[in-house]
Amino acid sequence: MLSIVIPTLNEENYLPFLLKSLREQKFHGDYELIVSDAGSEDGTVKIAESFGVKIAKGGFPGRGKNEGAKLAIGDLILFVDADVILPEDFLEKNLKEFQSRKLGVASFYLQSKNKIHNFLFHILFNFPSRITEKILPQAMNVILIKKDIHQRIGGFNEEIKLGEELDYIRRGKFFGNFGVLKSVKVFASARRYQQDGWFKTWSKYFLCQIYMFFWGPVKSDIFKYKFNHYKRKT
Repeated sequence: MLSIVIPTLNEENYLPFLLKSLREQKFHGDYELIVSDAGSEDGTVKIAESFGVKIAKGGFPGRGKNEGAKLAIGDLILFVDADVILPEDFLEKNLKEFQSRKLGVASFYLQSKNKIHNFLFHILFNFPSRITEKILPQAMNVILIKKDIHQRIGGFNEEIKLGEELDYIRRGKFFGNFGVLKSVKVFASARRYQQDGWFKTWSKYFLCQIYMFFWGPVKSDIFKYKFNHYKRKT
């Protein structure tokens, strides 16, 4: 069984589209939906309840994912950010690839219906992810992992301020093969890059990678990362 964990905070403009895309999946397996909410003040929780999903009390990204995972009953966990949309064949094809490649943890390529954003996702994330797949795994909006590996590594490090996904998969790969699933890409929102600027945002993540390489996980607020500060839907 697959458990899908969605951390949220004031995501009423995005969550319905993700949940609708999950409801429309051409998937023959069993799955459950868990929304881990960090105290939304809008209609996020009501929307989640209207879709009949489990609700967990979340927090800053790492904690939200961990709290959601505590309710998971599946042997696989898919962590999904609320501002993505999954194509209707996403689960079916990617899970088959995950199993056929005998992976323990995986990330995904990103795409956008906007041609410019799609090009930038390819250059700034997809291409680097492909060339560093075997030596320095990359991950962003969506991660698939075996539940036993999640438990063995103690979940996400909740002290990390930026790059908790990178730390998570890089610890996970020591207990199961890592791979980037290529079957179906994720439709990702460009809201952070549009609001904060593409160059500024990717420079911050690039510097985060350098910091992690030399000094380990980013547990200080050196990069001044803001969680859920978006002003408009893009």
